[in-house]
Amino acid sequence: MQITIEIPDEYIQQLQPNLDNFSQRILETLVIDAYEAQQITAAEVGHILNLDRFAVEHLLKQKGAYYPYSLADFEQDLQTLNTLQNQ
Repeated sequence: MQITIEIPDEYIQQLQPNLDNFSQRILETLVIDAYEAQQITAAEVGHILNLDRFAVEHLLKQKGAYYPYSLADFEQDLQTLNTLQNQ
């Protein structure tokens, strides 16, 4: 799919230094937003952006995009650990 973005002419000169790799940066932003909204997984981030697992982790860390981890998630993990220890 191709998407067109219109930028008013009076801002092009100001934005010019930031237009390098613009389409890649836009794609990364969309993918990271989808990841943070739990719409896609880290593996899907890698597939879309053609990155290996380590590059995905680096990118997400660099952008401050962390998968939500709630207190309920922690309690479930703790319960699972306790169950495994008691086996």
